[in-house]
Amino acid sequence: MKGDLFSSEHMVRPATAPGMTVENAKCIRYAVNGEMLARQGAMIAYRGSLQFERKGQGVGGMLKRAVTGEGLPLMAVRGQGEAWFANEAQNCFVVEVEPGDEFTVNGRNVLCFDASLSYRIATVKGAGIAGGGLFNSVFTGHGRLGLVCEGDPLVIPVSHQYPVYVDTDAVVGWSAGLATSLHRSQSIGSMLRGGSGEAVQLVLQGEGFVVVRPSEAAPQKTQQH
Repeated sequence: MKGDLFSSEHMVRPATAPGMTVENAKCIRYAVNGEMLARQGAMIAYRGSLQFERKGQGVGGMLKRAVTGEGLPLMAVRGQGEAWFANEAQNCFVVEVEPGDEFTVNGRNVLCFDASLSYRIATVKGAGIAGGGLFNSVFTGHGRLGLVCEGDPLVIPVSHQYPVYVDTDAVVGWSAGLATSLHRSQSIGSMLRGGSGEAVQLVLQGEGFVVVRPSEAAPQKTQQH
């Protein structure tokens, strides 16, 4: 058969190195030699000798999603082979986490990551019950983290001189050392009269960066198990 579908742009070639790479703008390929972790339901294809095991649903087995605190179930992928991961054709990016780094990320943006990375679930300081319970996961260690984002993300520098205010539904993650708090941009009277809907933002202060997606959170679909 012939046609544009079979061009080199779409044809998968053998992996040249183990681990995580961006296959194309919407998909991440992982050459597995041992173990890695991924979002449940994100595997779209694989080849080789791989086993997929659902992680437990306790605190150690899920990532918390911002605002609602719903869990993001994970699966372990073990063996030798190649697997491809994607989520609703969102754009894919790879973050290199190095020793000493700390990257706070929203669970809804996590696609897959190296087993060498550690993560813990944390409540965003200053965004407790008043902020709807803002949960994120903090990644540390040494390895790669695969992220998804609706559209092309914005990486905005944060400085002591210029703090950044972000919509809690649009934030993807931020670097270590940034202080967080909530900011109310409207008075109660203004909101009752019909405001912009942007009443509360997450404020990030210090030295670092924040990653924001160019869209607000859409209603989450019920996951099929």
